[in-house]
Amino acid sequence: MERIKELAEFMERNVTTDGTHETSIAGLRFVRSSQISEPVYSVYEPSLCIVAQGSKLVLLGEESYKYDSASYLTASVHLPITGQIVEATPEKPYLCIQLQLEMSQIFEVIQSSKQDRPSSSPGRGLVISRINDPLLEVVLRLIRLLENPKDIPVLAESIIREIIYRVLQNEKNGFLRHFALVGTQAHRIAKVIGVMNQKFNQPLKVADLAKEASMSSSSFYNHFKEVTGMSPIQYQKQLRLQEARRLLLTENLEAAEAAFQVGYESPSHFSREYSRRFGLSPMKDIRRLRETF
Repeated sequence: MERIKELAEFMERNVTTDGTHETSIAGLRFVRSSQISEPVYSVYEPSLCIVAQGSKLVLLGEESYKYDSASYLTASVHLPITGQIVEATPEKPYLCIQLQLEMSQIFEVIQSSKQDRPSSSPGRGLVISRINDPLLEVVLRLIRLLENPKDIPVLAESIIREIIYRVLQNEKNGFLRHFALVGTQAHRIAKVIGVMNQKFNQPLKVADLAKEASMSSSSFYNHFKEVTGMSPIQYQKQLRLQEARRLLLTENLEAAEAAFQVGYESPSHFSREYSRRFGLSPMKDIRRLRETF
């Protein structure tokens, strides 16, 4: 596909080192890797990810998603995932574009285009879709603005709105409408997910979250699991463990101190769950990561 080739060539010219690179367009970043990666634990923001070269495997709960230059990923809520680059070489590095999605922008596009209110269930908050030329063409116009920075303040926002429109045109991505429209079950779940990301270190009561979502406890539990692929407790646990790992790696804390900061009352309970999640005890895992970097 010519447009994918052009996208890869643009990134090859402008992104010459591995890592995640912010751009001068708000919400747009480039990712490059010249080798297959270890599994990386992170939280996806609502975003659009397009691979120009190589491929990536994403684990959400017990489900796996693989995408490459023939497809793209859309995340509509914050989701704790495990990601691994599975196709990359120094000669043909993994190249990916990530564009953060704002629900307010999606809502405005829906209103402007007079799209129907969704009637079916939203399903997962993460979807892999087939790439198409209309979407690629708009994405290329966005990244070309980086070569003419003076155009960014005038044109970037309207081009991003067009990208959102093209994503919404994809029948499989009708789920985005669920999360952007106030009053839908998906929008209420997304609101609660936002609260959980801010207060993950506090005690969690499903009944309180259900009340926040204006649902019964059983209805909230089922809809939450439908969107995230995991229960509210499992979701919170992943947020806590990933934040604890970040604290241990970047702030040189003791395991017990990191455990308390993310909300665990028992350091031994924290260590067991950490080992189950990352395969090693906290200190052994952090030592291995530091040796790797």
